[in-house]
Amino acid sequence: MHPDEEAWVCFFEDRLSVQESERIKAHLISCEVCAEIFAIGIGWKAAPDKKVPEELIARIKKSVMPENKVSILEIILRLKEEALEILNATGDVLVGQEFVPAPILRSRQIKDFKDEVTILKDFQDIRVEVKIENKGAQSFDLIIIVKDKQAHRVIKDLRVTLIKDNLELESYLTDLSSITFENVLVGKYIVEISNIENKIAAIILDIKK
Repeated sequence: MHPDEEAWVCFFEDRLSVQESERIKAHLISCEVCAEIFAIGIGWKAAPDKKVPEELIARIKKSVMPENKVSILEIILRLKEEALEILNATGDVLVGQEFVPAPILRSRQIKDFKDEVTILKDFQDIRVEVKIENKGAQSFDLIIIVKDKQAHRVIKDLRVTLIKDNLELESYLTDLSSITFENVLVGKYIVEISNIENKIAAIILDIKK
């Protein structure tokens, strides 16, 4: 189970018990999502008074700056009748006309969105935009846009695949400006983005009701 926002704050401020602190460190070594959050939190440098195991630092660098490793975007939402509630996200969330990092969004206690939410995340050489549109508490449309991180143009010939319970549900090439999976039911999904040779990115998507 991932540490919640309060646990992260207490961890960075050295306010956890030794047992709880060690539990989070052990979790970080095996969890890519939390390793990335931790790396952002310490700004790539351990705080002067915090003793961070060398194994943990090596694991973080390997997870956040992979050479041939798939990076992950995690999104957990609650689908309501006329709103979407962000429970957890590791990307930047569109608020008005600007993208705001999810931790800042949580610190401002902004979590409810009317009928859609858009999350942006940079991976190795690509920028992925994920839009979730509420269709009424039971289903949603999932729109994926993949662009070159530097040139901001849509990348052709990548494959975007929607997976649930290890089964491929739908798969499309990025020949258009966006990929749309329509009327997706609530549940846990993985969206994989890959080229001919290997996977580039993965989105863990958990939509609750």
